[in-house]
Amino acid sequence: MIWFWVGTGGALGAVLRFYLATSLGRGSLGGFPLGIFSVNVLGCALMGVVYVLIERLELREELRFFLTVGLLGAFTTFSTFSLEVYELLVEGRFTVALAYMAATLFGCLLALAVGITAARWVMGH
Repeated sequence: MIWFWVGTGGALGAVLRFYLATSLGRGSLGGFPLGIFSVNVLGCALMGVVYVLIERLELREELRFFLTVGLLGAFTTFSTFSLEVYELLVEGRFTVALAYMAATLFGCLLALAVGITAARWVMGH
């Protein structure tokens, strides 16, 4: 029955990603893919929070898979990130591509750490 929860979370995560990514699009930062960048950073922060919830609370297996594999797995997207980097490179926008790769890597790691730290603080260490 876990597949049902993964699928349900995945459907919700995909719709949320579509909404946020298309709302922000490429933004006004010289073609920087702000939409997917924002999705991936936010998704990593939320994954940090979920990590602590799993660590601290006895979440049912269905809820753990709904949140991690389903919702956040479908919300964040490495394949779209890769395609956007490729398109920037093909367009000859090497500086924007490099900035996007670096910002995504460091932004997502930082967001994950912030999510973990904030969730632990809220839950009383």
